[in-house]
Amino acid sequence: MTEGQRTASITRIEAHAFRVPIKAPVATSFGVMRDRPAVFVRIEDSDGCFGWGEVFANWPAAGAEHRVALLERDIAGLVLGQSAADPEAFFRRLCALTRIRAVQCGEQGPFDQVIAGLDIALWDLVARRAGRPLRHMLREGAPGAVPTYASGIAIDAADALIPAARDAGFGAFKVKVGFDQGDAARLLALKERLPATTVLCADANQAWDLPAALAFVQALRGAGLGWLEEPLPVFARPEDWAALTRAADMPLAGGENIVGLAGFEAALMAGSLTVVQPDVVKWGGISGCFAVAKRALAQGRRYCPHFLGGGIGLAASGAVLAAAGGDGLLEVDVNPNPLRSAFEGPGGALGGGEWRAREAPGLGIEVLPEALGRYRTASCECR
Repeated sequence: MTEGQRTASITRIEAHAFRVPIKAPVATSFGVMRDRPAVFVRIEDSDGCFGWGEVFANWPAAGAEHRVALLERDIAGLVLGQSAADPEAFFRRLCALTRIRAVQCGEQGPFDQVIAGLDIALWDLVARRAGRPLRHMLREGAPGAVPTYASGIAIDAADALIPAARDAGFGAFKVKVGFDQGDAARLLALKERLPATTVLCADANQAWDLPAALAFVQALRGAGLGWLEEPLPVFARPEDWAALTRAADMPLAGGENIVGLAGFEAALMAGSLTVVQPDVVKWGGISGCFAVAKRALAQGRRYCPHFLGGGIGLAASGAVLAAAGGDGLLEVDVNPNPLRSAFEGPGGALGGGEWRAREAPGLGIEVLPEALGRYRTASCECR
């Protein structure tokens, strides 16, 4: 590292919450998104170098504005004046400093999410300072393109969304299930209508108990699903996961709701998850999720990062996947969302079933797109 990298400190933090009205709600088994939120965060150091990150804000419905207030009132004071040189040390320190606060209010998730966004921003800053794309800061020679799959597709909307996604170049799709007992039959009928080469996955979003999950995997036996995601809640008993693993003939996937390296280590040791899916804006940022990716791949698992947010988080997810390697796919929500699509170009490009990174330093994002200004609902600036 240069002398500047060792001595520069964080002197400014901005955070901005956005909400975009949508015509068609995005349905999951546990709830419905009636608008598209995002929180984008910018940090700047004493040399004027900066970086961008994103904070998870999909849930609860009022989460975006809360995350901005949490950053401003509880976390910024722990960040300002700290070294901007070592993102991993920064991540560990901030997790330790906020642990009691998070326990005191029972809000570990929001603290984790704000820390994840700050970690992404610091990695972007450090890579920008070095003049290198973020993926190359993680692994020299990491490829500039990674394969993608289309997601955010509720089973009842699949006949409309999948053809449009195929026209956009996607060849793999993930359909949301877990709404009612007819989902298995609808998914089988959908599979029969698609070309045989199509990769089709299903996501239950933790909807089922063990009997319901067993009924689903038995109904889909032989269908050749790419994977079945979160068929049980993350807090389900290990013996339930083991029973489902024995019964299923498709890979089981999960990780967006697992927290901490210890949590992922336990999940990997249990052996049920073939596809490991941490979310870079929900827990861990770059520091945590890249560590999970390397551990998962070393144990013969598949790393496919979860993501359903804005354009900064998508670019960060793509950078981690490119650096991790393996045969993973990048999740791309195909529902309309300006908070994602406005960053295409600066943050990377989608097309032909791939996400292609820019060769610019960091994540390649200099400023928030001007067109997003009308969707802003809250902001803070801390110095």
